[in-house]
Amino acid sequence: METPIYVHIFFLATTLLTLGLLYRAFANVSKPIAQKVLWSLVAWLAVQGIILATGFYTKTDTLPPRFALAIVPPLIAMIYFLTNKTSADFLNKLSLKDLTLVHICRIPVEIGLLWLYQSHTIPQIMTFEGRNFDILSGITAIIMVWYAFQNGHTKRTPLLIWNIVCLALVINIVTIGILSVPTPVQQFGFEQPNMGVLIFPFGWLPAFIVPVVMFCHLVSIRQLLKR
Repeated sequence: METPIYVHIFFLATTLLTLGLLYRAFANVSKPIAQKVLWSLVAWLAVQGIILATGFYTKTDTLPPRFALAIVPPLIAMIYFLTNKTSADFLNKLSLKDLTLVHICRIPVEIGLLWLYQSHTIPQIMTFEGRNFDILSGITAIIMVWYAFQNGHTKRTPLLIWNIVCLALVINIVTIGILSVPTPVQQFGFEQPNMGVLIFPFGWLPAFIVPVVMFCHLVSIRQLLKR
């Protein structure tokens, strides 16, 4: 079954939403730095978009799997920026409220994943009808933006717990997603494997949206623990 065009458009819009929310968080500290980050991410999305459009990642019987080229570079960049002193000092200035707001992108992501399952390109286990509870992170992000930042005060303990729990939820679905791809280590989705996120534009989910979500959690957790 071919994925409807509205699902493609919806994922494109979700990617732009995530990019816009992240840019806003950076721009509220420094617009010049935010613009550099924006154009770097646009270039990354463009490169990944071209690779995804060629179907390069759909060949999954290799070790290491080809889609590692979409996942590993963001992880390396994340570790670098979190550990480099100059960038870490900047990240510590980011607003916790802005970082929390980024997570509302997880609501449309989960809707999109449900549509991909209905189009027979990912298994049900990757949706909120299966073992993916990440939509709760998006919904509760709205609640946390309202609850944790009232009257100019930050409720740090609830916010820290929320970030840790929601980070665990995204790690859960990432693990399920990787183990649902038809590779030699596949564990889930044998009847309907995870092929949807290996094509354009849905591959931007593991290559961009998921790393952004994890990054925002890690920055927030570090800020909350330090303070």
